[in-house]
Amino acid sequence: MNELTIYKCDSRGEVLWQYKGYMISHLDNEIVIDSLFNREDIPFQNIEIIKNDHFIETFYTDRWYNIFEIHDRDDGRIKGWYCNIGRPAVLKRKTSLFYEDLALDLWVTPDGSQQVLDEIEFAQLDLDETVREKAQSALVELQDLFYKKFQGGS
Repeated sequence: MNELTIYKCDSRGEVLWQYKGYMISHLDNEIVIDSLFNREDIPFQNIEIIKNDHFIETFYTDRWYNIFEIHDRDDGRIKGWYCNIGRPAVLKRKTSLFYEDLALDLWVTPDGSQQVLDEIEFAQLDLDETVREKAQSALVELQDLFYKKFQGGS
């Protein structure tokens, strides 16, 4: 596994946060990262994300979202999937991965329940119509992906 730095950027491309992870795989347009939550514990929805929770993060260089599968640090159970809507990821020299977050998110619980987050923040971003449409289409694609996952589809 190769160590790399992941850079979360805002809609203008400015770095908001960075952290380390390990590349598990890089197949065509999909990059899978293994990382640990490196912030203090935070309550989120009906769970708590705690320092060193295990994240399996899937980034795409051709899709307008990424998916973070969150596992409890102590027992490994899946807490849920946090999905960021944003421009496709960019991998540089296999040491740095950049993604631009467009505020809009999807939270999926282990029972398949879905909740769209940060719609107001997304609406307030200064985005052109093409970017806004791609982001909204990505949200629908993600919702359908998880619907199928929990309904036994492909």
